[in-house]
Amino acid sequence: MPPVSDRVAIEGLRFKTALFLGFGFTFGIWLVAGYYFTNRMSEAQDRAGAINTRYMQAQELLSTVRAQVLLGSVFVRDALLDPNPTAGDYRRQLDQTYATVNLSLQQYVPVLDSAAERERVGRLQREIDDFRHTMLQVLSTDSTRWPTDARVLLRTQIVPKREVVIRVSEEVQALNRAAFVQQQREIAEIYSASQRQLWVSLGLALAASLGVALLAAFYTGRLEHRIREQQLQDAQSARELQHLSAQLITAQEEERRNLARELHDEVGQVLMAVRVELALAERAIETRGGDAHLLHDARSTTESALATVRDLSHLLHPALLDDLGLPAAIEWYLKGFSKRYEIRAEALHEQMNERLAPEIEAAAYRIVQEALTNVAKHARASTCRVYLQRLTSTVLITIEDNGVGFDPVSRDRGGAGTGLGLISIRERATQLRGTVRLESVLGKGTRLTIELPARWRALADREDEATNG
Repeated sequence: MPPVSDRVAIEGLRFKTALFLGFGFTFGIWLVAGYYFTNRMSEAQDRAGAINTRYMQAQELLSTVRAQVLLGSVFVRDALLDPNPTAGDYRRQLDQTYATVNLSLQQYVPVLDSAAERERVGRLQREIDDFRHTMLQVLSTDSTRWPTDARVLLRTQIVPKREVVIRVSEEVQALNRAAFVQQQREIAEIYSASQRQLWVSLGLALAASLGVALLAAFYTGRLEHRIREQQLQDAQSARELQHLSAQLITAQEEERRNLARELHDEVGQVLMAVRVELALAERAIETRGGDAHLLHDARSTTESALATVRDLSHLLHPALLDDLGLPAAIEWYLKGFSKRYEIRAEALHEQMNERLAPEIEAAAYRIVQEALTNVAKHARASTCRVYLQRLTSTVLITIEDNGVGFDPVSRDRGGAGTGLGLISIRERATQLRGTVRLESVLGKGTRLTIELPARWRALADREDEATNG
């Protein structure tokens, strides 16, 4: 089974793919709906425009036809009532009106081009031809009798034919109006159908969006759960590593304490006994008159070995740290440090009267040891200073020197300042939930500042549990 981090990565990839597909599907629905609605609206608008144009032209042409028919009847009436008529003049006028009517009918375009409309237009053409033939027949009669027969001719021949033409043209107009209204209804239905289709598409898009949102929420919840699991596991691993590291350091300190005790108690006592025996042997030789200088070199070697054992014992774990506390142990260490490396070192402390937790004192002592070892190896300094300051709930340790320093940029890139000593210092401070700050200027020395809690968290927790218990 893959680890949680890999599962989280796989789930994230699946989530991105599903989210992309979902949004792509939603966008496709919106695009199709918009394209469909736009096309339908464009078609409906084009159709409505064409129908409006045909309707207006048809109505205008029919009005022209009626006007010309009325004008023709007026010409005939004027001819019949004219006391000195000239039939040729009125005939030409009738021919002009008929030509206008014929041209209008030729230009006429049916609104719907239905059978009923075509039949009505054909009938209108026939009635107009019949009306024209009737008017020409009237004008071909004896003009001398027109004034006396005008009323009868108009009432019996002209007016009935004219009324038939007008009625047929009105029927055609009524058909046009009905067709126009029907077309408007159909267009309105197209708009309604398009709107319904659009709402359906919008509903699908919203449903898809909701599905994408739910899917995103579901996958997000799963990813958050996986991430929380990973964070919990990482935190647990970090705690375990920190606990193991603390145990390791505690074991190291205990081992050093035991070694120091063994060196001091066992080896030191043996060497002390040897030195005493050599001193007794030397006095016995002197008493008998012998040469006491024969054992002088052996006693010097023994005393040197005894001093070395004591120094090793103090370096492994100074008894001063347990007996007198951190400031005294650091002062003693600085004295030996100055002798070994010929670097003038001094210790300053403030508000350090109260003892710290043993774990804090041991860690602080080791940090100072590591820092001074770095000074001796890398700084090329002539002086250094260790400053201890007790704050409200923390202790501040500052180690500064006047050495060559280094460039922080090169340090960040893996240059100076990234050795095992500084790593060890950071690990010890981190285990105690402390902080480390390193400052250096090339050619102007280095300052290392460590802030540690005055009480170790584990010790404080144990004390709180004992108090509450």
